[in-house]
Amino acid sequence: MKPQKSGFKRSYYKVIRPFLLLVSVITGTIIHLSCENDIEKINAITTDLKLPQQTGYDVEIAFTDSGILRWKLYAPQIDRYADKDNPYMEFLKGIRIEDFDSAGNIQSYLTANYAIYYQKKEVGEAKNNVVAINKVTGEQLYTEHLIWDQKAELLHSNTFSKIINEQGIHTGERGFEAKQDMSRWKLIGSKGTVKLKDEQED
Repeated sequence: MKPQKSGFKRSYYKVIRPFLLLVSVITGTIIHLSCENDIEKINAITTDLKLPQQTGYDVEIAFTDSGILRWKLYAPQIDRYADKDNPYMEFLKGIRIEDFDSAGNIQSYLTANYAIYYQKKEVGEAKNNVVAINKVTGEQLYTEHLIWDQKAELLHSNTFSKIINEQGIHTGERGFEAKQDMSRWKLIGSKGTVKLKDEQED
C-alpha cells in the first residue's frame, strides 16, 4: 500500500509559496544593491543620517588662556560632528559652563537643558531653561534661548529674558545683550520693578 501524500502539507505550501517568492525577490534585490554600493555611496548615506563621529559621557573640558584657567564645561553627553565646513558639538542632555577669574575662582556659571557649539565660528547656543548666575554681583538671568560669542566674550538673546538683581526684577521682551561674565548687560524692550531705598530727612 502506497503512503498517501498529506493534503495538509500541499495546502500549507500553497499558502506560504507567495511569501517564499517575495522573500526570495527581496533577498535578491538586497544582495544586488549591496554589490552595487561602493564606499562613497555608503559614506553618503551615513552623512545623510548625520551620525556623530564621537560621543562622550560625563565629560569635563577645561579651557585655558596663557596657562590661566578661563572656563570649564560639564556635560552628561557630548556628540561631535566632524563636518569639514561646519564642525560642531551637540549637548542633548544639557550643559554647565563655569567662568573663572585670574585667581581661579568661579565668577559666573550657566546651565541649560540643551546646547550646541560651532567650533569654526566659536559660537554657542543654549536653549530650554537657560540660567546664568554672576556669583560676584548676585545677578541672575533667565531665558529660553541664549547665544554665546566666544571671540567677542558676549552673550545675547532675542527672546523674552529676565534679570534679577539688588535693584529688582527686570525683563526684556525682545531679549538682552551682556558680557559673558554678566558684569554689564542691557535689556531690549525692557520693563520691570525697581526697589527704591527710603531716605529720611534730618
